[in-house]
Amino acid sequence: MKYKQLGRTGLYVSELCLGTMTLGGNADAGMWKSIGAVRQNEANQLIERALAEGVNFIDTADIYSFGQSERVVGQALRDLGVPRSDVVLATKAGGVMGPKPNQQGASRGHIIDSVQQSLERLQVDHIDLYQIHASDPVTPIEETLHALDDLIRQGLVRYVGVSNWRAGKIGKALGLSAALHATRFETVQAYYSIAGRDVERDLVPLVTEEQMGLLVWSPLAGGLLSGKFGPGAPTEEGSRRSHFDFPPVNLDRAWPCVAEMRAIADARGISVARTALAWLLAKPHVTSVIIGAKRVGQLEDNLGAVDVVLTEEELARLEAVSALPPEYPGWMIDHQDATRYPQPFTPVASN
Repeated sequence: MKYKQLGRTGLYVSELCLGTMTLGGNADAGMWKSIGAVRQNEANQLIERALAEGVNFIDTADIYSFGQSERVVGQALRDLGVPRSDVVLATKAGGVMGPKPNQQGASRGHIIDSVQQSLERLQVDHIDLYQIHASDPVTPIEETLHALDDLIRQGLVRYVGVSNWRAGKIGKALGLSAALHATRFETVQAYYSIAGRDVERDLVPLVTEEQMGLLVWSPLAGGLLSGKFGPGAPTEEGSRRSHFDFPPVNLDRAWPCVAEMRAIADARGISVARTALAWLLAKPHVTSVIIGAKRVGQLEDNLGAVDVVLTEEELARLEAVSALPPEYPGWMIDHQDATRYPQPFTPVASN
């Protein structure tokens, strides 16, 4: 397991992060039942195994099973006797937590209420990384930043991040943070997979330029890249993708990616899922890839991705089959930027 600097902070996190969206769902939890209903004992086993393999980063959210995931995570860490300083604990706020108008969003009121509730459910006195989970179109960014700054000054939160925001809004937030002398977003949590490389258009250039950490959610596209679907797949049963078709994926682009990964995986004797994760781990702009699991065997297979080093030839094949189609202004920028990089010197022949 490798550890990477979280944005430009001095905190290091494991290159694989244990996602906990599968924890705590039940028959009354709507879509969360389809995503996962891992009970406490099973969750303890998953977390114990992940920590044993070097994972020091756990990500959850208040909206996962409406707080139950946070409760399960907090109880598991207590049951296992994990020292608080041994784990980097991340959670999120901003999603819809109830029917009332102030039970969502990134307002000062909702953030202050939410962090207190998350601390109680997690049974901790601080959250290492607190992330705004949704792009609130109503609340001014300044209000959100001031609220988060207050949480840091109070010691309830140590770092803050954002998830599912456009690059332009994140850039504005960073500028405001500097102008207001307020805390800045250190991380961006975004959907990214070999079948969904949209983040490379604007978000990746932004996080690279601003030295932000990029945390990847749904690296297997909701199970679509697990090997259970697409060309050569043995079955489509038993996956949450069969019941909860999210995130949306262009299948005409995804299936060639799956076929190429399957060829590489078969040649190496590994799973398609492990190949998909290894492709992301090879990206220098990726800080940590969030993996979720319902079973220990599934978790162990995903954890094995850290030992897979794809060759240049394999990476080139995967890059080619998954390349984004040209889009303006990207294709024009690439064309014009080509002359700005150092060019090889070509001597002019003299007569």
